[in-house]
Amino acid sequence: MKKRALLLSLLLLGGCSREFVEKFYDVDYTATNRFAKNLAPLPGQFTKDAAALDRLMNNFSGQVKRYWGDKDSLVASKRQYVKYTDGYQSRAHVDFVRGVVIVETVATTEPEKHLKEAITTTLLTPDNPGGVDLYSDSGIELQGKPFLYGQVLDQEGKPIEWSWRANKFADYLINRDLKKRKIRYQQAYYVEIPMVADHANKRGYKYASIVRDASRRYGIPEDLIYAIIKTESSFNPYAVSHANAYGLMQVVPNTAGADVFKLVKNKSGKPTPEYLFDPAKNIDTGTAYFYILRNRYLKDVQDPLSLHYSMISAYNGGTGGVLKTFHNDRKRAMNDLNSLQPNQVYWALTNKHPKAEARRYLQKVTNFQKEFNQGKI
Repeated sequence: MKKRALLLSLLLLGGCSREFVEKFYDVDYTATNRFAKNLAPLPGQFTKDAAALDRLMNNFSGQVKRYWGDKDSLVASKRQYVKYTDGYQSRAHVDFVRGVVIVETVATTEPEKHLKEAITTTLLTPDNPGGVDLYSDSGIELQGKPFLYGQVLDQEGKPIEWSWRANKFADYLINRDLKKRKIRYQQAYYVEIPMVADHANKRGYKYASIVRDASRRYGIPEDLIYAIIKTESSFNPYAVSHANAYGLMQVVPNTAGADVFKLVKNKSGKPTPEYLFDPAKNIDTGTAYFYILRNRYLKDVQDPLSLHYSMISAYNGGTGGVLKTFHNDRKRAMNDLNSLQPNQVYWALTNKHPKAEARRYLQKVTNFQKEFNQGKI
């Protein structure tokens, strides 16, 4: 059903009439990521590309299950980086919630050799989501500063940037911490690498200048942008979801992305997944959508704090969900919202919103905002 929903979402395209005059940069539509290319069809290619995506996902899922079975199959998500290599025999799994990196292989010949290669590849994977295909076993070009740099330390407590250090650490892990477990009818060899305690903050620091620029560009508070990123992806630039959302701020190309292109960038079409995997463009797009929420969809909310709460809720559950919290008639809903104090608006959105996820979302984001302002993010 999730795959069917993903395919159907390709057919949806948000759009509105008013255009803003701001235009910040041109868009590179070139997609090198094979999965991204299939998720970003050109006009008139929906049927063909939906079928191609169907075949691609079926092939990917089949290959994963062939080696790992139904029970142990993993796929990348918002807070989980999962990448298969080595003919699907090896994989890297970064769990940003637990703060652990698990590298494992089910290779039947020379498993320790396969595992070492998988470990070094994981440690040296670059901070370039657009160049890593999460939906195949394709190799990774190991150039530039690693994605996990500073988030994982070797046996000497040093960050890992070069191949010699990664290889040395891989040997250490295999000699000291090699583990085994049964997967289907075969043996899996794996290591678990703990991430540093403040790994989320280290990821967040990398985007400080980008967040600052976006905040100034659109007049959206920095603490809100940080809180949204932490809530949506835990600062994982590789984040993807079954809802067809991508990157740090989990932007959906067909809705928020299309609105930003049309209403802010004055461009046709919508951003490709590869475009949204670029942290700078993702943060710009997500922040620009808050600009649209504030200046268009929710411009009639009178109290600044009530508007703030409404924008956060709408980012997750849509403007319609915010208004339905107060009344089914949109005009009446806006009047009812404006008759309440901000604390009452917050209570309504966290207790009466039609979607439970949206109710929790507002709570999470506002809590993370407080953490940011206390210096914890």
